[in-house]
Amino acid sequence: MNFLTDSSIDILLSKQKNFFASNQTKSISFRRNALKNLLNACQKYEHEILKALHADLRKSSEEAFLTEFSFVISEIKLHIKNIHKWTASKRISTPLILRPSRSKIYYEPLGVSLVIAPWNYPFLLLFSPLIGVLSSGCCAILKPSSDSKHTAEVMDKIIRETFQEDHISIVHGEKRENQILFKKRFDHIFFTGGSELGKIVMRSAAEFLTPVTLELGGKSPCIVDKSANLKIAAKRIAWSKTINSGQTCVAPDYVLVVKSLKKRLMFHINEEWNKMYGGTPLNSNMYPKIIHRRHYKRLLGLIDPQKVKYGGEKNDETLQISPTILDDVTLDDPVMKEEIFGPILPIIEVDNLQGAIDFIYKFEKPLAIYYYGNLKEAKTIIKQTSSGGACINDAMMHIANSNLPFGGVGHSGYGSYHGYDSFLCFTHKKAVVTTPTWIDLPFKYVPFKGFKWLKKFLT
Repeated sequence: MNFLTDSSIDILLSKQKNFFASNQTKSISFRRNALKNLLNACQKYEHEILKALHADLRKSSEEAFLTEFSFVISEIKLHIKNIHKWTASKRISTPLILRPSRSKIYYEPLGVSLVIAPWNYPFLLLFSPLIGVLSSGCCAILKPSSDSKHTAEVMDKIIRETFQEDHISIVHGEKRENQILFKKRFDHIFFTGGSELGKIVMRSAAEFLTPVTLELGGKSPCIVDKSANLKIAAKRIAWSKTINSGQTCVAPDYVLVVKSLKKRLMFHINEEWNKMYGGTPLNSNMYPKIIHRRHYKRLLGLIDPQKVKYGGEKNDETLQISPTILDDVTLDDPVMKEEIFGPILPIIEVDNLQGAIDFIYKFEKPLAIYYYGNLKEAKTIIKQTSSGGACINDAMMHIANSNLPFGGVGHSGYGSYHGYDSFLCFTHKKAVVTTPTWIDLPFKYVPFKGFKWLKKFLT
């Protein structure tokens, strides 16, 4: 695999800028062929991709297919189907005062992009933005996480077999290599990761006024109201918290529940985990592991043994932590000081819906909010809180609809993508006015003849 040096990235960047300047990537047929080639390569290496995801995160082939591979395949097909419609210039109405001029929006690729992906969904979160790069007509340098090395190796093979490096290339490395990349001038940076790293990316981009898309995270709350279907809520919370062993940016971070339902909710969530993983999650071949020992130790440090209601088991060899419910949690506990990003679920009681809203405002704006209860109260939550996205009576499902934009707000991210928004993410909407020469109205020229009439018309 190709590890970076300062000179090698300069050479690669120069190649990509020259290739982009050749205008080849702007051709619709070129973009469509690039998407088709990526689709064929992904399908060719499906088995290797799923195997690599198991090696990195112990994901079952079923989970890896559903949460990563299938998303990428369906997204590519969506872009192939719609690329002609999305790239076509759009006629915009022109005010009477400007006629007979005509107005249009042209969709122009930004240029050479840098895409940096995390380790938790290594295939999905590198290739999903890549699809937007291809459909928009951009070039890109891709940087996967070194922590998911097996998946990175397969993706390296796919990229090198499918694309010329002056169009799409992939590079590898850790902190030092990231620092090299951040010192270079790109036309766009797409970053998925933690908020602290997101700040570093934004500071680096500011040096060149480079536009950024930041897909970050935060403490996404889950609210269980008195009107909730408790067993359904428990089942969906249990599922969303343990997919990828909780290492999901939109996983519910903590649960706010009305006092009268708390004990029953905790019981039902644990019962659902027992059903999913056969009562002993650490022995299940369906239960993923923590990515590496450093993160494993961090998560163990968030568990107060005195507050464990269910779970709490661990396996130091396989780096697994059983789904764990914490009770009697306060804001002073370590688990509430940072995004958990693991299979630990604090359950916190509130008096009512307003109490839940007040609690949420103690934190930065989250990537998602989940509400279980009736639709009337759900509207209150949507209107009175701010988050990147939301689900009512479910969790995480908003990311499954490619017709919806996915992204954060405030501390949880900047910009959005998926579907049409992935195309727009790497595209500049260029405003163009075309004015005929067969008439030349005098109003705009000094000394502004007819100004009194024109003023009345404009106001």
